[in-house]
Amino acid sequence: MPAPALMISQATTENVDPRERIEYWEEYNRKALVGLSCTSYSESGLVARQSNFQLDDVRLAEISGNAHTIERTPQVAKATPKDSVFATLLVKGEAVFLHEHGCLAATAGDLVVYDTRRPYLFGFSSSMRQFLVDIPRELFVRECMEGGVPAPLLFGRGTAREGDLLVALRSVLENPGAGDPAEARGTVLDLIRLLAAERSGGRPAPTAYQTQFLLAEEYIERHLHDACLTPGQVAGVMGVSVRHLGRIFEAAGTTPSRHILERRLQRAHDELTTPGATGTIADVAYRWGFSSQAHFARLFRSRFGRTPSEARTRP
Repeated sequence: MPAPALMISQATTENVDPRERIEYWEEYNRKALVGLSCTSYSESGLVARQSNFQLDDVRLAEISGNAHTIERTPQVAKATPKDSVFATLLVKGEAVFLHEHGCLAATAGDLVVYDTRRPYLFGFSSSMRQFLVDIPRELFVRECMEGGVPAPLLFGRGTAREGDLLVALRSVLENPGAGDPAEARGTVLDLIRLLAAERSGGRPAPTAYQTQFLLAEEYIERHLHDACLTPGQVAGVMGVSVRHLGRIFEAAGTTPSRHILERRLQRAHDELTTPGATGTIADVAYRWGFSSQAHFARLFRSRFGRTPSEARTRP
C-alpha cells in the first residue's frame, strides 16, 4: 500500500524559556519552512506549534499559536531565498496580510496565496490555526496558475463555489496521513488550480457540476476502505439527493457506483502489483471494500483480464 504522508518535523515553543522563544521559532522556521522575523505582544511570549509533512513534491505545515506577527522583510528574503508559492488556509482566528500592493483581511475559512520571493507581513490578532501549503513556484506555474502570483490573492468570500472548494481543501489538509500522499498532493493542487482559474482569466471557471464532482471524488477516495460506502452516503455528506449525485457523475461520463467500483479495483490492482507486497488476496479484497473474495476475483478478472493471483505473480 502507498506510504502515508511523511511527517518531516514538529516543534513547539511551550517548553522553551519565554525569553528565547522568538529566536527559537525564527530558527526553526528558517530551517523547516521559510526565513522570517517574528514578534509577539503577549506577556507570556510566543506560544506556537508547528508540524511539517511531505506530500510528494509539496510540503504542508500545520501551525497554531497565540497572537503574533511574522514578517518576511526584503532583507530576510534576500538573506534566505525561497522560490515557492504559499497557499495559507486560516481555520481559526483573524489576520491581516500586508504586502507591497496593499492589505488583505482574512478570517477563518479564507485562503491567501502569495509568492515567497516578495516581502510580506502576516499579523494574527488572537489565537490562530492555519494550514500552509508550500508549492515550488515552478510547479505552481505549471499546474495551478500560468504566470504565477503577481500579487497576493484572497479566496473565500467571492462565490459559493469558492466556499465549496475551500471546504474540500480543508478536508484534505486536516488528514494528511489518511491516504496516498501523491493523491492528496494532486487533490490539493487541483483545488487550488480551480480557485485560481476564476481569478486568472486565462481558463474557464469550473461549472457547478465540475466542482461537485471534485468534492464527491475526494470524499470517495478517502472512504474506499469502507465496505458500506454507497452513493447514498456520498450524497448525504454533500447535502444533495442521490438523483442529483447521479447527474453530477453523468456529466463526467460515469455513475457514482461505477466510479466507486473502478477506484476500488484500481487500488487493489496497484497493491497486488507492487513489488514486495505482502498479505493475502483476501486481505487486499477486504481492505478495499469488497465483502466477498470470490466476488472481488470475478470483478477483477473482468476489469483487468486476469485473476488477482495472476496479477500478483506477473505485475
